Formats: sequence, structure tokens, C-alpha cells
Amino acid sequence: MSEAVRSDATKSAWPAVLTWRAHDVPRMESVRVQLSGNRIKAYGRIVAAATTSHPAFSASYDLVTDETGATKRLSLTVTLAERERQLSIARDEENMWLVQDHQNQAKRAAFDGALDVDVIFSPFFNALPIRRTGIYERTDTITIPVVYVRLPELSVDPATISYSSAGPDLTAGIKLHSPVAETTVTVDKDGFILDYPGLAERI
Repeated sequence: MSEAVRSDATKSAWPAVLTWRAHDVPRMESVRVQLSGNRIKAYGRIVAAATTSHPAFSASYDLVTDETGATKRLSLTVTLAERERQLSIARDEENMWLVQDHQNQAKRAAFDGALDVDVIFSPFFNALPIRRTGIYERTDTITIPVVYVRLPELSVDPATISYSSAGPDLTAGIKLHSPVAETTVTVDKDGFILDYPGLAERI
């Protein structure tokens, strides 16, 4: 990423529209983000052309967190050539998750105490635990449970992600280990992803 682009990407003006372009495949994500302290409201879309691993699809999402930055509610709609499917995920006051799928089947589970949702192919969702824990502002290593959503099939499973930060020097990046990647991501001063090697970069 050029220094000019990096400089623009680190400016804070909320609400904002953040956009990422995949490195090696035809896929993009764009999201409108509203911040109020640690609370996030976001509406975004992932658009992906067909590849060897998945058909062409688009996925739109609507996310609301609580005042700590923990996910309260996520609605997802995935559109394929032959069908459209919805998924709703919500966390209650007891930190239990209610997952309701396109067939109106509901499942209630703790997901190992997860407070965050992670969606495959999305750089945006990686910012949720990074911002909530403040890992990008200190030297620390954390391993956290997440509610993990795969696209385009909309499967939902428990998973764990590890983050390791060298401190407030944002150029050092944050080491990340997830179910699908082991890499070092860079973030802006608000904790949102600038570059996720192997996935996408902010444009």
C-alpha cells in the first residue's frame, strides 16, 4: 500500500465507508461504519466472483455491537444465482447466542463464551475483537473464542482466533492465527484493518 493511500486510510471521520479489495481474487467488501465510543453500527456488502473454491455470490450484513464493542446482533443475506438465504445471530444478556437460519430453525448456544462474530472473507469483522480488547494499543497476546460464519454456505461454528501485538507501533502489525490463516495484519489508529496479507487491503 502506498504511503499516500495509507495516510488517507488512517484519518478518522465517522461515519465512514471502508472498502477492501482482495489481493489475488475478484472480490471486494465495502461497509458503512458508525462509531459511538466503542459501540459500532455497520452495514456492508461482500461481492465475490466465482472461483475454484466457491460460486459467485454477494453477502450483505447489518451489525450492531454493545457499548463495549461486543457483538449484539448480526443479520446476513447471501445471494447466489439460484437462491437467496438469510441468517440471524443475536447475543442475549446471559451471553448466549441465538442462531436462526433460512429455514427458520433456531439454535441457542454459548459458543465457548464468544463475544465476537467473525465472517470468512471479511477484513471488517477482524476489527471487532481487535478494537474490543484494545490489543492494537499494547503489547499482548490473546486467544479468544468467536462465532465463525462461512460464506456462501452460511454455516455457523465455534472457533478460536489468536492475536499477538508488539504494542502501539502500528507499523509492526498484529500477528493473527485463525481457522483459515496465519499472517500479520496492519490496522489504522482506530483498529480497523488496513492490510490482511492473503485476504485484502483497504483502498
